[in-house]
Amino acid sequence: MGRFRRMWVATLTIACILAVASGNSGARDLMLATTTSTDNSGLLQFLLPEFEAAHATKVRVISVGTGKALALGKNGDVDVILVHSRPDEDRFLSEGHGVERRDVMYNDFVIVGPPMDPAIIRGTHDVTAAFGRILASDSLFVSRGDDSGTHKIEMRYWAALKRNPLNDPDYRAAGRGMGEVLLMASELSAYTLADRATYFAMKVKTDLDLLVEGDPRMFNPYGVIAVNPEKYPDINFEGATRFSEWITSREGQALIGEFRIDNRQVFFPNAKK
Repeated sequence: MGRFRRMWVATLTIACILAVASGNSGARDLMLATTTSTDNSGLLQFLLPEFEAAHATKVRVISVGTGKALALGKNGDVDVILVHSRPDEDRFLSEGHGVERRDVMYNDFVIVGPPMDPAIIRGTHDVTAAFGRILASDSLFVSRGDDSGTHKIEMRYWAALKRNPLNDPDYRAAGRGMGEVLLMASELSAYTLADRATYFAMKVKTDLDLLVEGDPRMFNPYGVIAVNPEKYPDINFEGATRFSEWITSREGQALIGEFRIDNRQVFFPNAKK
């Protein structure tokens, strides 16, 4: 009897597992590729539970630089992307990899560095002039160096100066996310370019001051794009569309506006009505 009882229990357990799996089959997970700034800042941890509860969907986040997020979309490895490099987003769409980019929010970039500020850039508002002073002062500069949106715009600043920082011994390309780069810059008493949200989220872990801000060229818009189902029929396009609609809806935009770091608003909703 013991052997038959064990067989019956095992059969019942398998049946229960299959029933649960069958009941959950309609709720596919959503694969989201996004930037380290939305993850490191805590914004996703604030937003996603609300979306998941409303749509009975689990969002699986891949937090990488914008370049890698776009590559994941091009390869059909994710369903939707949330990134911040408008020229690359437009190229992603024109090449047929995505469907309908929507404005989501914006913040801005800042230059942070050691409190002693050997380059004497504190309180200035010209990002390219500040970059020039940093190199001229033989101060260390730590770059993301990872093809992220932050790295891409940093390279545009260097191009405006007609400088190739890779030739400078004081320039360090880390190949890391924003949080890790801030920690590295703090350890080296170096300067770096950061998005405001991640800087304030990491501020207590670093010895870096906010030195340069307010240049219009440091404006940092974010967009959401669903991956094109005509290229990859197996993606969760329905879930990607629901996410794009939700994060640009009145509810999603209100939550973005409510998010705070040390009582500071660091992301500003800007979806078109």
